[in-house]
Amino acid sequence: MVMNVKISDTKKELGRAAAEKGASFIRKAIGKKGESHIILATGASQFEMLEELVNQVIDWTRVTAFHLDEYIGPGMDHPASFRRYLKKRFVDRVPVKEFNYIDGGRNPKKECDRLNRIISKHEIDVAFVGIGENAHIAFNDPPADFEIEDPYIVVDLDEDCRRQQLNEGWFNTLEEVPAQAISMSVKQIMKAKAIVCSVPDARKAKAVKAVVQGPVTNMVPSSVVQLHDACWIFLDPDSAGLLAGRK
Repeated sequence: MVMNVKISDTKKELGRAAAEKGASFIRKAIGKKGESHIILATGASQFEMLEELVNQVIDWTRVTAFHLDEYIGPGMDHPASFRRYLKKRFVDRVPVKEFNYIDGGRNPKKECDRLNRIISKHEIDVAFVGIGENAHIAFNDPPADFEIEDPYIVVDLDEDCRRQQLNEGWFNTLEEVPAQAISMSVKQIMKAKAIVCSVPDARKAKAVKAVVQGPVTNMVPSSVVQLHDACWIFLDPDSAGLLAGRK
């Protein structure tokens, strides 16, 4: 179990380093199997990484991608829609073989069942994720379920998570932020052969400290990555600001 932590000087450099690491896993998988399967996250933490990832030299026609999480309710025309986010920042910019969106406007159970049938057929080469201000991984807020086997599940969003979405500018009021989402489960994320975690900004510093230097606990959901065999966490000086031993 090795957790690799890299601190870049700027968010742009963080994004480039994370994208290059993830791209190396994608190219390796294509070279070995002729294809690659990846997971993509959204949110403000992924802006720089995605901007760099779409410019990597990759045969995207051999890549199948899976959507990490999505609100239940808002349509794709809503500014906060993660489908809209990924279409704009990734799908429309590379000739990806297939992108498996989560449709939060459908019946949640049926949508989970549909996605579970698809993803269960594939080995995931790399999961691109972030860490929430409440240390969630995907939309698995504390106390996260570390045991559920289903790849996609319906989750309740806690107030800290919903306030993060509000403060990032995705919604106008807290009341507008959905109370539920469809999220990839912790166990499914951990099945990825590699995890690339991008975490900029000072507002994430407390969570980063708990994830990197605290115990593994479902009250700090992203701490579970300490148990992964190949996890890279990319930080900037602000998000790394509370780490012990950091000057």
